[in-house]
Amino acid sequence: MAFVYFVIVVYSIALVLIFMYSLAQLNLLFNYISAQKIKDTSVVFDLSNPNEIPYVTIQLPVYNELYVMERLLDNIAKIEYPKDKLEIQVLDDSTDESMITTEKKIKQLQATGLDIVQIKRSNRQGFKAGALKEGLTVAKGEFIAIFDADFLPKSDWLYKTIPYFKNPEIGIVQTRWGHINRNYSTLTKIQAFALDAHFTLEQVGRNSKGHFINFNGTAGVWRKECIFDAGNWEGDTLTEDLDLSYRAQLKNWKFKYLENVETPAELPVIISAARTQQFRWNKGGAENFQKMAKRVVLSKNISFKSKIHGLLHLLNSSMFLNVFLVAILSIPMLYIKNEFAHLKNYFYMMSFFVVSSIIFFICYWYMYKNIYGKGIKNFFKYIAAFFTFFSIAMGFSLHNTIAVLEGHFGKKSDFVRTPKFNITSLKDSWKNNKYIRKKISLNVIIEGLLVCYFAFGMYSAFVVGDQGGDFGLFPFHLMLFIGFGYVFTKSVFSKA
Repeated sequence: MAFVYFVIVVYSIALVLIFMYSLAQLNLLFNYISAQKIKDTSVVFDLSNPNEIPYVTIQLPVYNELYVMERLLDNIAKIEYPKDKLEIQVLDDSTDESMITTEKKIKQLQATGLDIVQIKRSNRQGFKAGALKEGLTVAKGEFIAIFDADFLPKSDWLYKTIPYFKNPEIGIVQTRWGHINRNYSTLTKIQAFALDAHFTLEQVGRNSKGHFINFNGTAGVWRKECIFDAGNWEGDTLTEDLDLSYRAQLKNWKFKYLENVETPAELPVIISAARTQQFRWNKGGAENFQKMAKRVVLSKNISFKSKIHGLLHLLNSSMFLNVFLVAILSIPMLYIKNEFAHLKNYFYMMSFFVVSSIIFFICYWYMYKNIYGKGIKNFFKYIAAFFTFFSIAMGFSLHNTIAVLEGHFGKKSDFVRTPKFNITSLKDSWKNNKYIRKKISLNVIIEGLLVCYFAFGMYSAFVVGDQGGDFGLFPFHLMLFIGFGYVFTKSVFSKA
């Protein structure tokens, strides 16, 4: 009987935490809707006046980016800005032949009069954070724009972002990510779905009310003074961007988020690359909760509501742990429900997950219709997209739970880059990419076993109890079966 109560308690706590997170998302939706009605009255630089044009350094932190370096450099060379006020740093930590080809390309660009330099390090200490920090020591710019290797900013990008720094309180300007290969596959579609929610609902919803938001590691500009004042880049977490963002905001620097400025980028096209990225983001989120939560709570210049949103923001990735617990315990709960009639009232807790799912459905629909438009046809497309996203996100829950637990318990690991492919259409091939990891991990095998586990959950719906079965959890187990099945099969066969 002790086991029964243990299962009920853990299951109920996980459901309540998910419900609380969904309420926070609903609050962000209200913030987002109200923000659309507010006219931007920011003071801005007049960049038509040469005296108001500040010096800018563009930093390109790269590591073994053989397939996208030429595309990146060609694109950055098209950035419109006075050449006497622009410097480009290629922070190249590469250990393969890409360093040589990059050097040749940079020499070609230097011959055109572009101020571009390749900065090489003898070691990768601090990984991306270490490279950014080292480049900063010699950066000429008052403002530091950062782009990862798979990003392709439009030529007028600096003219759309730099003006907002006329307000001396602004420490960073962040732009919205776009997706050049959104429709490449189911995997890219669900990644785009999740990122679109973050870059509309969450970033605008937080920023519009002065809550903590985060620099997203790329496609943004920092005031150099802000970086130094916040303590500079630190490499003790896997999400150095989130870390510096919180330290800066705790020092009263303001962030400006530009939803209407899109910076296109390439999404990972195979699941091993998506796994790498998800692991780093989710583990880094947990590491930053451990590092920053106490500082947020004890801060005297942050409102109570901003503290709550900040803690939930830092716990974003930890929601995967709660989802995984609910998933694993749902089958024992199905049997407990039908074997112990006197515990019936406890099972009203299950409705929390239904309500949470409805809230997420409403929040994401608002994001979706802003991108694709309203109408019944798009609504039905959205329903399919939402349940596909929801199922596959749950299929990643084991993988991301391991990342979260490592982050909370302080297990250190290297910064593993997400391999880039330079792929935008189905005609492009990724199969000869030298950076793909082909080894099947133990986690993948466990995910295969979980496919069987949730198949058993669906079977159980037909046989539990003495009233002809219980189908209340059948849709949930079906989604888990599909989600883990997708993640497992794609991981085994390494297909996009």
